Amino acid sequence: MQRRKFLKSSAIASTSLMLPTFLRGYQPEKLENSRFGKILVVVQLSGGNDGLNTIVPFRNDLYYQNRPTLALGKQEILTVSDDLAFHKSMNGLKELYEEGYLTIVNNVGYPNPDRSHFRSMDIWQTGSGSQDYWKTGWLGRYLDHSCTGCDQPYTAIDVDDTVSLALKGKSKSGFAMGDPRQLRRTTSNPYLKAIGRQYQHSGDHNLNYLYKTMIETQASASYLVEQSNIHRSSTEYPSSAFGKDLKQISELITADTDTRIYYASLTGFDTHANQKNQHARLLQQFSDGIKAFMDDLKQNGLINDVLVLAFSEFGRRVKQNASNGTDHGAANNLYILNGRLKKAGFYNAGPDLSNLLNGDVRYEVDFRRVYATILENWLEADPHPLLRGYYQKLTFI
Repeated sequence: MQRRKFLKSSAIASTSLMLPTFLRGYQPEKLENSRFGKILVVVQLSGGNDGLNTIVPFRNDLYYQNRPTLALGKQEILTVSDDLAFHKSMNGLKELYEEGYLTIVNNVGYPNPDRSHFRSMDIWQTGSGSQDYWKTGWLGRYLDHSCTGCDQPYTAIDVDDTVSLALKGKSKSGFAMGDPRQLRRTTSNPYLKAIGRQYQHSGDHNLNYLYKTMIETQASASYLVEQSNIHRSSTEYPSSAFGKDLKQISELITADTDTRIYYASLTGFDTHANQKNQHARLLQQFSDGIKAFMDDLKQNGLINDVLVLAFSEFGRRVKQNASNGTDHGAANNLYILNGRLKKAGFYNAGPDLSNLLNGDVRYEVDFRRVYATILENWLEADPHPLLRGYYQKLTFI
């Protein structure tokens, strides 16, 4: 028996001892195949990253006119093209750019942009229009309708204590797991076992469903703990929470875990005041974390099997505010990473600062075109019913 099958069987067996009688015959379905070949990792930069000070239009006079103190000078940028540069804190991402592992799509957004963090994030996570209010996420709908063999709760993992709306479907959803060991300790609580014994003769449908969910969670937690013990990364990751999350994801991928989608977040990008130092720290966490992650995948021969999508719910306004910060904007840049990109580097031109929309960068690329590309070309799903519309694909993969 392969080690991974033995570990999974052991995890499921360990939870069967506490099953109430009416569920004693229930076992979470075992997957016999190896992990899915292609894995998607989504990174959410929460708060609205300032795209103009991330990918800097350093030859544009309007950039400096609108940001007399926030604009980055020659000593604060890493030049990579004739008119665009990285923030100096992003040397790791610059190296990935030079290696051909990074595509940057500029001016990404949607019609009638919303400047509310919560509303705009809902739009991005569901894949809806700004006038629509959907209850399922774009990846949750993929789990519901297009993901073959995705019956396990851990098919999609949010490395957090709560599941992102992006991973919530109608019948299937992602699995929230900030720390697999803590999750297993919680689900193995003696009180939960006592409840199982107390209600072992229940015939209530709703109660049966709750027990089934509890058992699936316990089995998943045990399985993920065992998987996390199989491989220990030798790559040095940043000591930040974001770096630790990426390391955990890499270790699970390398351990051949049956997870197709991972979701991680880096927060703090709502830089209304005194932006420069805070933004520089966040960009370094992002850049160093992603560089370590991609190096780790490359070392383990997995860089072609993993696609990384990094986005923020909106950019910042072009003009700085009176507090040496920036307020909520609209279109922004977006990052795609993989070992076999069809169009590495800058996918399109930077923002046109002479043609703004109410002081904001205008969107040129609808973010749902990015989703459609990933769904069809990476996850091998028909994007049209999942996005509830037709969006022309891009050509980065």
